[in-house]
Amino acid sequence: MSWIVRENGFDPERIAHHGNKFMIGNGVLGYRGTLEEFSKSELTATIVAGLYDQVGSKWREPVNAPNGLETNVFWNGTRLSVLEAGNVATGDSAVKSESAGGERDRSRPELVAHEQSLNLRQAVHRRRSVFRTGDGAEVTITSERFCSAARTELIVCRFTVESSQDGELTIVTGINGDVWDINGPHLVRMESGAHAAGDDATWEVVSLTASTQELGLPITVAEAAEVASGGEHEVLHEDLSIRRRIHVRCRAGEPVVLVKAVAVVAGLEGETANQVQAAAIQSAREARQLGYDRLLSEHAEYWERKWSASDIIVVGDDEAQLALRYSMYQLHIIAPERSEKVSIPARGLSGQVYKGAVFWDTEMFMLPFFLYTQPEVARNLMMYRVHTLGGAKRKAAEYGYEGAFYAWESQETGEDACTLFNVNDVFTGRPMRTYFRDKQVHISADVAYGIWQVYAFTGDDRLLLDGGAEVAWECAKFFYSYGYFNPRKQRYEILDVTGPDEYHERVNNNAFTNRMVKECLRIALDAMEILKRGNSERYEQLLAGSHIQPEHIRDMYERLYVPEPDAQSGLIEQFDRYYALEDVALPQLKSRMLHPHEYLGGGNGLATTTQILKQADVVLMLHLFKDDYDPAIKKANWAYYEPRTEHGSSLSACIYALVAADTGSPDWGYPYFMRTATIDLTGDAKQYVGDLYIGGTHPAANGGAWMAAVLGFAGLRYDGDKAVLRPALPSAWQAIEFPVRLGGGSYRIRVSREEVVITAHGDNPAGLRFTVGEGELAVAPGQEVRIPV
Repeated sequence: MSWIVRENGFDPERIAHHGNKFMIGNGVLGYRGTLEEFSKSELTATIVAGLYDQVGSKWREPVNAPNGLETNVFWNGTRLSVLEAGNVATGDSAVKSESAGGERDRSRPELVAHEQSLNLRQAVHRRRSVFRTGDGAEVTITSERFCSAARTELIVCRFTVESSQDGELTIVTGINGDVWDINGPHLVRMESGAHAAGDDATWEVVSLTASTQELGLPITVAEAAEVASGGEHEVLHEDLSIRRRIHVRCRAGEPVVLVKAVAVVAGLEGETANQVQAAAIQSAREARQLGYDRLLSEHAEYWERKWSASDIIVVGDDEAQLALRYSMYQLHIIAPERSEKVSIPARGLSGQVYKGAVFWDTEMFMLPFFLYTQPEVARNLMMYRVHTLGGAKRKAAEYGYEGAFYAWESQETGEDACTLFNVNDVFTGRPMRTYFRDKQVHISADVAYGIWQVYAFTGDDRLLLDGGAEVAWECAKFFYSYGYFNPRKQRYEILDVTGPDEYHERVNNNAFTNRMVKECLRIALDAMEILKRGNSERYEQLLAGSHIQPEHIRDMYERLYVPEPDAQSGLIEQFDRYYALEDVALPQLKSRMLHPHEYLGGGNGLATTTQILKQADVVLMLHLFKDDYDPAIKKANWAYYEPRTEHGSSLSACIYALVAADTGSPDWGYPYFMRTATIDLTGDAKQYVGDLYIGGTHPAANGGAWMAAVLGFAGLRYDGDKAVLRPALPSAWQAIEFPVRLGGGSYRIRVSREEVVITAHGDNPAGLRFTVGEGELAVAPGQEVRIPV
């Protein structure tokens, strides 16, 4: 059962959470885990990766495509919906009255049982609802659906109705263009159409075509449907929808099966509306010819390959096992496997929250999973930054700097979607000035770091030669123009910034930021040397026309100030004069709050004058540069900063788990790992910043869970030359086993309390050096080695 996520019973208060929890996707499309009878009120969404729109001066955000899965069932004229039925399981008042001797409203069906589940292994969503109707019939609705991993424009659904009695069944299904938007409506000029079947089928293909407001990009949703047992049907055209009304005389015990193949095609590459519509219709037709079983089979084969390259086995902890698989599932369904023009937004493909923007989350928290399991996806993620370099250079110029200042909230062109007033005051409703867009300069260093990680892991310099070196160089130029040379102290400093801890804005010499800038400068120098050898002409072009030359970057690298551990305490001050802030306990600070959603940062947030942090900052630096610091330094800073961390970001907990494992205290880290790994299973995450809704999935936390398990508890590290294993298993775990890709080869690693087992695939191109504990050995292709712990 460690592959199945399941919820029994229906709770209307959990609709939004279940929309996130039961999501399906394929990296091109994301479909929320809503039920077929739901509409925009229940936050249904079909998100197309890379398709954005802006309406007037509202926030720019992803486009929610028309819903091609909407389906409503009527039994003898009465609608069967979990939203309208009396709920037996929860003791609905309509049911209670009858049990107490009163009359039940027999026009209102009862929901006798309800289950919603997600098969992680095959990425298939299922629902089962049993209704008792006024005439005593029990009608069971089941459905299963998936976003095809083989045909990424397709969503496929099989919808079944079965009754204990004969009756009249009506199914109304189709495409609904009246969708949930936060800052819409985004789709205009909506046109419906019914098109010849084009095959042996008797039912036409229906479609809904529209255009985005800002750029006029076309999008078509086409649906091919059929009911195996036949029945009468008619097509209903409305202003914002096209539906079929299907009427079937239902026989007791004989299921009525509706199969829908829904194609969602958008004109992201300059296609015309006619081309987009034709492609969608053709895809739906072909899917109907193939049939549900074949479509599911080829989809499941793709997922078997995904899991073969990534699945983790945890022995002794079933809860952690399921949570880890779920975390990896969430990453897989949003991975851009087929495109380097898109990346992974901070809320995945779960909706329009955070404007569907790409943050630093990708490089710091998601990239490692793909580096170790699907390096080709990791390359795509960083090529997105290459393609959006133009937007980063325009942003730097906007603020008067050279080089590339990457967007804090990046969309398809790299322009910054982040506004200067990102949060509203919950008391006055007034917009609050925040310094995310213009002061979180570490984003450019994070991008350069991610590019170098892909190069170091793969040993393939094509990413650098295809633009990665240029990105690193332009980021270094930005920091040289942004930085300040302190003549009295004869050092470079990075002033007036906001670090990962967003509760403290506009600080000087944030330790994380300065260390990342130093790394960016090193990366730029090394990457440019590789470019000079591989493409000297491009190298000279990049140096021409700028007064910033490699010697300037080298001088800044050598003389850049990075806060050091105190000689006595071992503590690293998060930023200049951090220790001068009020040292208040977190519960005491929380007791001062007057509103549960008030923002603790900004101009006058409660945390701004205290040492309370939003998330791991110094501790994150200790994780990224662990070889630079002794274990005693890491322990001292973990112990100091953790009680002062509010964990107001889903990015925070996993870092404390990683550093705890690194310092030999895995049981300290385990609760933080579980908090990270279960965040989208429980829904236990911050939903509001001020009055801004920030709900949705948390792919950075999903990536953080993988990091905590593999890089933390299993203790794996790889630098492009050799792999290191220093395990620190939590008490609850007997063993962990996982596959990885290292140096172009495939390995399977099992870490238990007795031994470490490393198995190399026979097709590996060469052997690889491993350090396990204090010993070093080479593992040849096809070899299995066992090292006692």
